[in-house]
Amino acid sequence: MSVTVTVVILNFNGRNYLEQFLPSVMATNYPQLGVVVADNGSTDDSVAYLQIAYPSVRILQNTKNEGFAGGYNWALQQVESDYYILLNSDVAVAQNWVGSIIALMEADKNIAACQPKILSYNHPALFEYAGAAGGWIDYLGYPFSRGRVFDICEHDKGQYNTTEPIFWASGAAMFVRAKVFHELKGFDPYFFAHQEEIDLCWRMQIAGYGIMACTDSVVYHLGAGTLPRGGRKVYLNFRNNLIMMSKNLPGRELWWKLPYRFLLDAVSAWKGLLTGEPYFFSAIVKAHIAFVYWFITRFEWNAKPKPALQSLNGVYARSVVWNYFFQSKQRFLEIISTKP
Repeated sequence: MSVTVTVVILNFNGRNYLEQFLPSVMATNYPQLGVVVADNGSTDDSVAYLQIAYPSVRILQNTKNEGFAGGYNWALQQVESDYYILLNSDVAVAQNWVGSIIALMEADKNIAACQPKILSYNHPALFEYAGAAGGWIDYLGYPFSRGRVFDICEHDKGQYNTTEPIFWASGAAMFVRAKVFHELKGFDPYFFAHQEEIDLCWRMQIAGYGIMACTDSVVYHLGAGTLPRGGRKVYLNFRNNLIMMSKNLPGRELWWKLPYRFLLDAVSAWKGLLTGEPYFFSAIVKAHIAFVYWFITRFEWNAKPKPALQSLNGVYARSVVWNYFFQSKQRFLEIISTKP
């Protein structure tokens, strides 16, 4: 019996992206691949365009924009499939991008999520910011990727052409085992956007599942299509990262890592202010205030023991911030090979 696989594209006012990138998805070489566009309360003519240009594509229409997290939670409740492929609307795909990952996940039923190699659409020789060749995290909760550390995206020279465990799979092109997604209640809708996929992958690992990168599959991401660089993006990234740590770290780590992160975030905020980016400073201050509010009103202490962060796959046991900013190590391989 063959498995069912469905690409689910979340759209918000992205008619131009659908027109540009959906043709490559529809040309995918995979038998009976389902394609769903979940419209997140768009006010443009995205839905009208799809109805005319792609009558075979199933359209789900939300009445409001619930962000990446809430939008996908809403949509995937309505999609029956063994596997979901969560795909950004600004991603072009290679013709054979599906088969190798589904084969990998079918061969190991413990794999809950997987991502392909993600290259830049505008600069295909470079890895793309949102996930590159697979997501990692350092011991203080800072995410980075094989091929992308902070704002430095490496050239793809085949250095990460390996299928291996990672910490998190990018939400730009995320293959998910549907049963596990629903078992863990999907994304945290409070996140709205940014780092909700890292939080989900962390929870997947806590539950005993694995996350993989499969670089036999390749996609090309335009990037910044849903939320451009700016104060809102900075705010969500910093707020959500602190929430994610509070939810998933064992208490013996959280009690000292959280204040340490507050200190490092403050340094980042002042650096932004002193280098002519005042929006960066204000966004981090607002993120900290919002996090404190979340912690007071929503944090739930769970007595069930959680595994140490460093016991999970894709965790760098030192500080990527120290390596990058103080030791000028800007590439993934030179960072993870750093000796104490």
